Amino acid sequence: MPGKTMEAAQRAAKKAGEEFEALFISEMLAPVFKDLKTDGLFGGGSGEEIYRSMMVQEYGKAVAKAGGVGIAETVQREILKMQEMQS
Repeated sequence: MPGKTMEAAQRAAKKAGEEFEALFISEMLAPVFKDLKTDGLFGGGSGEEIYRSMMVQEYGKAVAKAGGVGIAETVQREILKMQEMQS
C-alpha cells in the first residue's frame, strides 16, 4: 500500500478497534446497572432506562479511551492482517 493509504488504513483500523472495545465494555457493564433501584421523586420510567443506557455507552467509551482491556489493539492488528492478505 502507498504511504498515505497505509496511514489511512491504520487510522481506520484503530478507530474500529476502539469502537469495538467500547461496545464490548458497554455490554459487560450493562448488567451491573440493569437492576439498580431508583428511588425518589424522579426515579424510574422509560426516560431513565434510555438515559441509563446512554450512560453505560459513555462509560464504555471512556474506559476504552483510557486504555480499555486490550481488545482494541487485537482488533486493529487483525483488521490490518486481513487487509494485507487482500492486497
